[in-house]
Amino acid sequence: MGRPAKFAADQILDAAAALAAEGGHEAVTVTAIAARLGAPSGSVYHRYGSRDLLLAHLWIRAVRRFQEGFLLAAREPDLALAVRAAASHVAGWAAEHPDEARLLLAHNVAELRERWPSELGEELEGLNTAVASALRDLAARLPGQALERVTFALVDVPVAAVRRHVLAGRPVPGSAVRLAETAALAVVLESDL
Repeated sequence: MGRPAKFAADQILDAAAALAAEGGHEAVTVTAIAARLGAPSGSVYHRYGSRDLLLAHLWIRAVRRFQEGFLLAAREPDLALAVRAAASHVAGWAAEHPDEARLLLAHNVAELRERWPSELGEELEGLNTAVASALRDLAARLPGQALERVTFALVDVPVAAVRRHVLAGRPVPGSAVRLAETAALAVVLESDL
């Protein structure tokens, strides 16, 4: 029977996230993570195998953390409030978590599934299921074929509002959050679409 791991997966990912916050994703190296934890590099490699795989796990964790607030917002019974809250969450979360937002913009499920089919397959399989269901539920409150409209309003619009700020490493201004909210509401409630 092997020894129990001295460092939990979240401790390793927390160290990686802290390094990214301090010096960008380039600063996230197995050696730096190990030094931050006071662990041998082998401990990090044993759990993740490579720096890229560790960053993929950090990406998955960021997606899950982001989705918690989005799903809560989407459950709001009033459609207009749900749209405002969900769009505001997307843009606001990026403003509050710029390093994780930059990581989310750098990768996607299809790319990670292709790169690590056996290592990440199960984790990636249902990663977006709850969000897709929430978007369908919101669309069901509208007449006609509304899923594309809701997806555009709550995914594409808020991401576009923050993308250039996040990728440039600049703080996301409050105006971007407000614009995302206003634009998303206009797209969803526009009766001529």
